[in-house]
Amino acid sequence: MSLRSRLSITVVAGALLAAAAVTPAVANDDWNNSQSNSQSDSQNSSRGDWGQHQQSSQRLYKGVVTASTLRLRSKPTTGSQVIRYAYRGEIVSIFCKTGGQNVDGNHLWYLLTDGTWAWGAARYIDNIGPAPRWC
Repeated sequence: MSLRSRLSITVVAGALLAAAAVTPAVANDDWNNSQSNSQSDSQNSSRGDWGQHQQSSQRLYKGVVTASTLRLRSKPTTGSQVIRYAYRGEIVSIFCKTGGQNVDGNHLWYLLTDGTWAWGAARYIDNIGPAPRWC
């Protein structure tokens, strides 16, 4: 194979890798798939916030707060905005878990769905039943 052919293959392969690196992944996670995007805004507004997740087909998990006061945040980091608080003994609904900032040796965070969507450090939430799925 000539040097020119090898260089062409290398350039094409590099371009494909670069395109794959910047192309977002598409997941079928049931976010607003229950209604067609072609429906009018008036139909969408009749069911509340158009961007809200349809929880009916997703399993929610349960947990109990073990910290005296747990800050629930906008991102899975201790420096992100506090959205609300949860208190020791409170039962919370968990949508999923993800890795985030390490909190006292635990890097897992739970996305809670109680009234608002907020992240809580899993270090201070004990599971009731099975562990939540990954986000």
